[in-house]
Amino acid sequence: MKQLEEILRPPERSLPPYPPKFIVLASGERMVVRQATRDEVPVLLEAVRPLVGVARDFYDIVAARTYAELLGWMRYRVRDEYCLVGLIDGTLVGLVNGRSLSKRIGVSYHTIAMRRGVRVGAHLFASKMEYHIEHLGQDEVYIVAESPIGFRRWMIEYGLEERPQVHHELGGVMSYSLTRDLYFAAKGRLIVGERPLPKDLAEKAAQIKLVEEATLITQVAGKPQQ
Repeated sequence: MKQLEEILRPPERSLPPYPPKFIVLASGERMVVRQATRDEVPVLLEAVRPLVGVARDFYDIVAARTYAELLGWMRYRVRDEYCLVGLIDGTLVGLVNGRSLSKRIGVSYHTIAMRRGVRVGAHLFASKMEYHIEHLGQDEVYIVAESPIGFRRWMIEYGLEERPQVHHELGGVMSYSLTRDLYFAAKGRLIVGERPLPKDLAEKAAQIKLVEEATLITQVAGKPQQ
């Protein structure tokens, strides 16, 4: 059994850590963005699971795929995956994930905002791009979208380049790319945050808390699901 597990587990590279930061949202709240650990995946799965039933803005497919991706990471069935979380006073308000395809290329997976209306998703996506370009030192990131909101936020807002010859792991629309040039052109207006984290924020963000399921559904769907 142990020998089979060694075959089934992909080799992992040691990826540089994402240095945590905080972002002041439009609401005035301070959101900490930090890297999640594999040990924290069970609580992330608990957070994502209820969204599989939310059809609004394609949350259902995004949540289902993110759940599988996080589970694959936890079970050592995906190579070089990472997850960044957004936390307000320790409460999870969003997450993003992706992986390193090679030293030069990154792959964006998904972005889930659990609080809407204050650009949680946009800030987390920008943090993900920051991780790929500035901390992993990659040249480009392959991106697709599953919702009109995602297409406007990523493809249009960043002016992403088309990559019709690239088959993205998620399928769907043709791949788009965020290059280093596009990233640094957008950095001044889209990539924000302050480092280092003040001690009080770091302490509050050390453990992930979740809102109640009914509250979560209302936050993303606008009303409780029937």
